[in-house]
Amino acid sequence: MKKTSLPSGWAGSYDRFFNFIETGAGRYAILIDHIEKLKLNCSVISVAQNRHIFIFPPDQKSLRASGGVFPFKGQSPYLLCAHYDRVEGSPGANDNSIAVFHLLNAALNLIARGAKNWLIIFTDKEELKAGETLEDQGSFTLAGKIKEWGLEKAKIFNFDCCGTGEAFIISTTTDHILKDSQRPNINRIRKEITALRDHVLVTADNLRFENILLAPTPFSDDAGFLRAGLASQTITMLPSAEAAKYEVLLRRQPDFADLIISGRINDPKEKRGLPGTWKNLNNASDTPSRLTPQFFDRAVRLMTELCVL
Repeated sequence: MKKTSLPSGWAGSYDRFFNFIETGAGRYAILIDHIEKLKLNCSVISVAQNRHIFIFPPDQKSLRASGGVFPFKGQSPYLLCAHYDRVEGSPGANDNSIAVFHLLNAALNLIARGAKNWLIIFTDKEELKAGETLEDQGSFTLAGKIKEWGLEKAKIFNFDCCGTGEAFIISTTTDHILKDSQRPNINRIRKEITALRDHVLVTADNLRFENILLAPTPFSDDAGFLRAGLASQTITMLPSAEAAKYEVLLRRQPDFADLIISGRINDPKEKRGLPGTWKNLNNASDTPSRLTPQFFDRAVRLMTELCVL
Protein backbone atom coordinates (compact mmCIF):
# COMPACT_ATOMS: atom_id res chain seq x y z
CA MET A 1 0.00 0.00 0.00
CA LYS A 2 1.41 3.36 -1.00
CA LYS A 3 2.11 5.52 2.01
CA THR A 4 0.89 9.08 2.34
CA SER A 5 3.58 11.46 3.58
CA LEU A 6 3.10 12.49 7.19
CA PRO A 7 4.20 15.72 8.85
CA SER A 8 7.63 15.56 10.45
CA GLY A 9 7.63 14.87 14.18
CA TRP A 10 4.66 12.49 14.10
CA ALA A 11 6.51 9.22 13.60
CA GLY A 12 6.31 8.28 17.29
CA SER A 13 2.54 7.88 17.30
CA TYR A 14 1.91 7.09 13.63
CA ASP A 15 4.61 4.58 12.80
CA ARG A 16 2.21 1.60 13.04
CA PHE A 17 -0.64 3.28 11.19
CA PHE A 18 0.02 1.56 7.88
CA ASN A 19 0.32 -1.83 9.59
CA PHE A 20 -3.01 -1.10 11.27
CA ILE A 21 -4.86 -0.60 7.97
CA GLU A 22 -3.34 -3.48 6.01
CA THR A 23 -5.70 -6.11 4.63
CA GLY A 24 -6.11 -8.87 7.20
CA ALA A 25 -4.26 -6.93 9.90
CA GLY A 26 -4.71 -8.06 13.49
CA ARG A 27 -5.80 -4.59 14.51
CA TYR A 28 -6.32 -5.36 18.20
CA ALA A 29 -2.83 -6.86 18.60
CA ILE A 30 -1.17 -4.08 16.59
CA LEU A 31 -2.90 -1.40 18.64
CA ILE A 32 -2.03 -3.02 21.98
CA ASP A 33 1.59 -3.45 20.90
CA HIS A 34 1.81 0.20 19.87
CA ILE A 35 0.21 1.41 23.10
CA GLU A 36 2.78 -0.57 25.07
CA LYS A 37 5.57 0.91 22.96
CA LEU A 38 4.28 4.39 23.83
CA LYS A 39 4.30 3.35 27.53
CA LEU A 40 0.69 4.40 28.06
CA ASN A 41 -1.32 3.18 31.06
CA CYS A 42 -3.63 0.67 29.37
CA SER A 43 -6.28 -1.84 30.41
CA VAL A 44 -8.44 -4.07 28.21
CA ILE A 45 -11.98 -4.66 29.42
CA SER A 46 -14.24 -7.16 27.70
CA VAL A 47 -17.96 -6.43 27.66
CA ALA A 48 -20.38 -8.72 25.83
CA GLN A 49 -17.45 -10.33 23.96
CA ASN A 50 -16.21 -6.94 22.74
CA ARG A 51 -12.69 -5.88 23.73
CA HIS A 52 -12.57 -2.19 24.67
CA ILE A 53 -9.13 -0.64 25.21
CA PHE A 54 -8.81 1.96 27.99
CA ILE A 55 -6.02 4.52 28.36
CA PHE A 56 -5.73 6.12 31.81
CA PRO A 57 -3.56 8.97 33.13
CA PRO A 58 -0.24 7.58 34.43
CA ASP A 59 -1.08 8.00 38.13
CA GLN A 60 -4.30 5.96 37.99
CA LYS A 61 -4.12 2.46 39.44
CA SER A 62 -5.10 -0.52 37.32
CA LEU A 63 -8.39 -2.22 38.09
CA ARG A 64 -6.53 -5.14 39.59
CA ALA A 65 -4.36 -2.94 41.82
CA SER A 66 -7.39 -0.95 42.97
CA GLY A 67 -9.37 -4.03 43.95
CA GLY A 68 -11.70 -3.68 40.98
CA VAL A 69 -12.77 -0.13 41.82
CA PHE A 70 -12.96 1.81 38.57
CA PRO A 71 -10.98 5.09 38.47
CA PHE A 72 -13.06 8.28 38.59
CA LYS A 73 -16.02 6.57 40.25
CA GLY A 74 -18.62 9.21 41.10
CA GLN A 75 -16.67 11.88 39.20
CA SER A 76 -17.14 13.47 35.78
CA PRO A 77 -13.96 12.90 33.77
CA TYR A 78 -13.59 13.75 30.11
CA LEU A 79 -14.06 10.50 28.21
CA LEU A 80 -12.70 10.53 24.66
CA CYS A 81 -13.77 7.65 22.40
CA ALA A 82 -12.91 6.31 18.96
CA HIS A 83 -13.87 2.91 17.54
CA TYR A 84 -11.02 0.74 16.30
CA ASP A 85 -13.00 -1.79 14.28
CA ARG A 86 -13.67 -1.37 10.55
CA VAL A 87 -15.98 -2.71 7.87
CA GLU A 88 -14.70 -5.88 6.24
CA GLY A 89 -13.05 -5.16 2.90
CA SER A 90 -12.20 -1.55 3.77
CA PRO A 91 -8.75 -0.31 4.77
CA GLY A 92 -10.57 1.96 7.22
CA ALA A 93 -7.97 4.72 6.96
CA ASN A 94 -10.44 7.48 7.82
CA ASP A 95 -13.13 5.28 9.38
CA ASN A 96 -11.78 5.12 11.96
CA SER A 97 -8.08 4.34 12.12
CA ILE A 98 -6.84 7.90 11.99
CA ALA A 99 -8.97 9.04 14.94
CA VAL A 100 -7.49 6.20 17.01
CA PHE A 101 -3.97 7.43 16.28
CA HIS A 102 -5.00 11.05 16.85
CA LEU A 103 -6.21 10.05 20.33
CA LEU A 104 -2.91 8.30 21.07
CA ASN A 105 -1.17 11.56 20.29
CA ALA A 106 -3.69 13.47 22.41
CA ALA A 107 -2.93 11.09 25.31
CA LEU A 108 0.77 11.91 25.05
CA ASN A 109 -0.06 15.63 25.01
CA LEU A 110 -2.33 15.34 28.06
CA ILE A 111 0.34 13.47 29.99
CA ALA A 112 2.98 16.05 29.05
CA ARG A 113 0.69 18.81 30.34
CA GLY A 114 -0.05 17.02 33.60
CA ALA A 115 -3.80 16.70 32.93
CA LYS A 116 -5.46 14.08 35.11
CA ASN A 117 -9.24 14.22 34.59
CA TRP A 118 -9.44 12.23 31.36
CA LEU A 119 -9.94 8.74 30.02
CA ILE A 120 -9.63 7.41 26.47
CA ILE A 121 -11.56 4.39 25.21
CA PHE A 122 -10.99 2.63 21.91
CA THR A 123 -14.32 0.94 21.40
CA ASP A 124 -14.99 -2.36 19.69
CA LYS A 125 -17.99 -3.25 17.50
CA GLU A 126 -19.11 0.16 16.28
CA GLU A 127 -19.71 -1.15 12.79
CA LEU A 128 -22.93 -3.15 12.47
CA LYS A 129 -23.70 -5.94 10.02
CA ALA A 130 -26.97 -6.47 8.17
CA GLY A 131 -29.72 -7.45 10.59
CA GLU A 132 -27.98 -6.09 13.68
CA THR A 133 -29.47 -3.33 15.83
CA LEU A 134 -28.09 -0.59 18.06
CA GLU A 135 -28.29 -2.99 20.99
CA ASP A 136 -25.64 -5.08 19.23
CA GLN A 137 -23.31 -2.09 19.10
CA GLY A 138 -20.33 -2.20 21.44
CA SER A 139 -21.08 1.23 22.89
CA PHE A 140 -24.55 0.08 23.98
CA THR A 141 -23.30 -2.67 26.29
CA LEU A 142 -20.29 -0.55 27.28
CA ALA A 143 -22.69 2.18 28.45
CA GLY A 144 -24.22 -0.25 30.91
CA LYS A 145 -20.79 -0.90 32.42
CA ILE A 146 -19.97 2.83 32.50
CA LYS A 147 -23.07 3.37 34.63
CA GLU A 148 -22.22 0.36 36.77
CA TRP A 149 -18.74 1.80 37.37
CA GLY A 150 -20.25 5.05 38.63
CA LEU A 151 -19.24 7.09 35.58
CA GLU A 152 -22.69 8.21 34.43
CA LYS A 153 -21.51 11.83 34.89
CA ALA A 154 -18.60 11.38 32.48
CA LYS A 155 -18.41 13.92 29.65
CA ILE A 156 -18.29 11.68 26.58
CA PHE A 157 -16.86 12.90 23.27
CA ASN A 158 -16.79 10.54 20.32
CA PHE A 159 -14.37 11.03 17.41
CA ASP A 160 -15.09 9.41 14.06
CA CYS A 161 -13.58 10.00 10.61
CA CYS A 162 -11.28 12.87 11.62
CA GLY A 163 -8.62 12.47 8.95
CA THR A 164 -9.95 14.31 5.89
CA GLY A 165 -10.47 18.05 5.80
CA GLU A 166 -10.19 20.98 8.18
CA ALA A 167 -13.85 21.67 9.01
CA PHE A 168 -15.20 20.24 12.26
CA ILE A 169 -18.72 18.83 12.03
CA ILE A 170 -20.35 18.82 15.46
CA SER A 171 -22.97 16.13 15.07
CA THR A 172 -26.64 16.89 15.77
CA THR A 173 -27.72 13.32 15.01
CA THR A 174 -28.85 12.73 18.59
CA ASP A 175 -31.13 15.78 18.36
CA HIS A 176 -32.94 14.18 15.42
CA ILE A 177 -33.18 10.83 17.18
CA LEU A 178 -34.65 12.48 20.29
CA LYS A 179 -36.99 14.97 18.62
CA ASP A 180 -40.11 12.80 19.06
CA SER A 181 -38.91 10.81 22.04
CA GLN A 182 -41.17 10.32 25.06
CA ARG A 183 -38.49 8.79 27.27
CA PRO A 184 -38.90 9.71 30.95
CA ASN A 185 -35.31 11.01 31.16
CA ILE A 186 -35.43 12.91 27.88
CA ASN A 187 -34.98 16.38 29.37
CA ARG A 188 -31.90 15.30 31.30
CA ILE A 189 -30.29 13.75 28.23
CA ARG A 190 -31.02 16.80 26.07
CA LYS A 191 -29.54 19.08 28.71
CA GLU A 192 -26.40 16.97 28.97
CA ILE A 193 -25.94 16.83 25.19
CA THR A 194 -26.33 20.61 25.00
CA ALA A 195 -23.64 21.03 27.68
CA LEU A 196 -21.25 18.72 25.79
CA ARG A 197 -21.84 20.56 22.54
CA ASP A 198 -21.34 23.94 24.17
CA HIS A 199 -18.04 22.73 25.59
CA VAL A 200 -16.84 21.73 22.12
CA LEU A 201 -17.86 25.09 20.68
CA VAL A 202 -16.20 27.06 23.48
CA THR A 203 -13.02 24.99 23.14
CA ALA A 204 -12.92 25.51 19.36
CA ASP A 205 -13.47 29.23 19.87
CA ASN A 206 -10.65 29.42 22.42
CA LEU A 207 -8.40 27.70 19.88
CA ARG A 208 -9.59 30.23 17.30
CA PHE A 209 -10.70 27.46 15.01
CA GLU A 210 -13.01 28.43 12.19
CA ASN A 211 -15.02 26.18 9.86
CA ILE A 212 -17.35 24.73 12.49
CA LEU A 213 -20.68 23.27 11.39
CA LEU A 214 -23.47 21.80 13.51
CA ALA A 215 -25.15 19.17 11.35
CA PRO A 216 -26.42 15.57 11.34
CA THR A 217 -23.83 12.91 10.56
CA PRO A 218 -23.95 9.14 9.94
CA PHE A 219 -24.49 7.25 13.18
CA SER A 220 -21.51 6.39 15.34
CA ASP A 221 -20.96 5.20 18.91
CA ASP A 222 -23.21 8.05 20.04
CA ALA A 223 -26.23 6.03 18.85
CA GLY A 224 -25.40 3.06 21.09
CA PHE A 225 -24.63 5.29 24.07
CA LEU A 226 -27.91 7.14 23.58
CA ARG A 227 -29.88 3.91 23.30
CA ALA A 228 -28.51 2.98 26.72
CA GLY A 229 -29.36 6.38 28.21
CA LEU A 230 -25.97 8.11 28.09
CA ALA A 231 -25.36 11.48 26.48
CA SER A 232 -22.37 11.84 24.17
CA GLN A 233 -21.19 14.21 21.44
CA THR A 234 -19.76 13.02 18.15
CA ILE A 235 -17.20 15.08 16.27
CA THR A 236 -16.09 14.41 12.70
CA MET A 237 -14.31 16.36 9.95
CA LEU A 238 -14.85 17.28 6.30
CA PRO A 239 -13.06 19.47 3.77
CA SER A 240 -14.46 22.99 4.11
CA ALA A 241 -15.86 22.97 0.55
CA GLU A 242 -17.79 19.76 1.25
CA ALA A 243 -19.06 21.12 4.55
CA ALA A 244 -20.30 24.30 2.88
CA LYS A 245 -22.18 22.36 0.18
CA TYR A 246 -23.66 20.05 2.81
CA GLU A 247 -24.88 23.02 4.84
CA VAL A 248 -26.63 24.46 1.77
CA LEU A 249 -28.22 21.08 1.00
CA LEU A 250 -29.64 20.78 4.52
CA ARG A 251 -31.18 24.25 4.29
CA ARG A 252 -32.81 23.41 0.97
CA GLN A 253 -33.79 19.86 1.88
CA PRO A 254 -34.18 19.48 5.67
CA ASP A 255 -35.50 15.92 5.40
CA PHE A 256 -32.09 14.85 4.01
CA ALA A 257 -31.01 14.68 7.65
CA ASP A 258 -33.33 11.71 8.22
CA LEU A 259 -31.81 9.90 5.23
CA ILE A 260 -28.30 10.49 6.56
CA ILE A 261 -29.16 9.16 10.01
CA SER A 262 -31.10 6.14 8.78
CA GLY A 263 -28.50 5.21 6.18
CA ARG A 264 -31.27 4.86 3.58
CA ILE A 265 -29.57 6.78 0.78
CA ASN A 266 -29.90 4.53 -2.25
CA ASP A 267 -31.22 6.81 -4.98
CA PRO A 268 -28.37 8.08 -7.24
CA LYS A 269 -29.67 11.64 -6.98
CA GLU A 270 -29.66 11.46 -3.18
CA LYS A 271 -26.17 9.94 -3.18
CA ARG A 272 -24.90 12.92 -5.13
CA GLY A 273 -25.86 15.09 -2.17
CA LEU A 274 -23.56 13.22 0.21
CA PRO A 275 -20.22 14.85 1.00
CA GLY A 276 -17.58 13.14 -1.11
CA THR A 277 -15.64 12.08 1.97
CA TRP A 278 -18.61 10.10 3.27
CA LYS A 279 -19.12 8.36 -0.07
CA ASN A 280 -15.71 6.78 0.36
CA LEU A 281 -16.28 5.31 3.82
CA ASN A 282 -16.98 1.64 4.53
CA ASN A 283 -15.54 0.50 1.21
CA ALA A 284 -12.23 -0.10 -0.55
CA SER A 285 -11.87 3.63 -1.31
CA ASP A 286 -11.16 4.52 2.34
CA THR A 287 -7.40 4.65 1.76
CA PRO A 288 -4.58 6.87 3.09
CA SER A 289 -4.54 8.78 -0.20
CA ARG A 290 -7.73 10.57 0.91
CA LEU A 291 -6.26 11.73 4.23
CA THR A 292 -5.08 15.32 4.73
CA PRO A 293 -2.08 15.19 7.10
CA GLN A 294 -1.70 18.97 7.06
CA PHE A 295 -4.80 19.16 9.28
CA PHE A 296 -4.01 16.31 11.69
CA ASP A 297 -2.73 18.69 14.35
CA ARG A 298 -6.07 20.52 14.29
CA ALA A 299 -7.88 17.36 15.39
CA VAL A 300 -5.34 16.47 18.07
CA ARG A 301 -5.38 19.98 19.53
CA LEU A 302 -9.15 19.91 19.89
CA MET A 303 -9.04 16.47 21.53
CA THR A 304 -6.40 17.69 23.97
CA GLU A 305 -7.93 21.05 24.81
CA LEU A 306 -11.36 19.56 25.49
CA CYS A 307 -9.80 18.02 28.60
CA VAL A 308 -7.83 21.02 29.86
CA LEU A 309 -9.71 24.22 29.02
